[in-house]
Amino acid sequence: MPPVRESRTFPARRDALPQVGAFVAQVCEAAGIGRATCLRVTLLVEELFTNTVEHGHRGDSDAPVRLQCEAAPGRLALVYEDTAPPYDPFAHVRRPDAAAGVEERPVGGLGVLLVSTMAQEVEYRRAGDRNRISLVVVVDA
Repeated sequence: MPPVRESRTFPARRDALPQVGAFVAQVCEAAGIGRATCLRVTLLVEELFTNTVEHGHRGDSDAPVRLQCEAAPGRLALVYEDTAPPYDPFAHVRRPDAAAGVEERPVGGLGVLLVSTMAQEVEYRRAGDRNRISLVVVVDA
């Protein structure tokens, strides 16, 4: 199967999340990516999108979020871009202390930890006025 390359831009709004998930599902289907991997990729993208809306723009915004996907045998590469203020979500990723009680653990940060552990490659950089997160996920058929 030839590589599948798709990109789409969404407004940074909570109500766009279903369209974001549908886009990821469409790419996975076109590339023949199995359901388990598709669900994992959807979760990663939804986490990034939610962080953009909630933390980057502090709520719904018409600012663009661009998602570019390239699926090839055995891998799915994603480039996620937003125009929120500069922020590297992976700069301070820490695994929670499993020995600590729930009350002692910091609130938040688990979504970014999830993204960084579920993708095989993760990179952040600022590209002009955009945050750019590149991910590579190993895929099953």
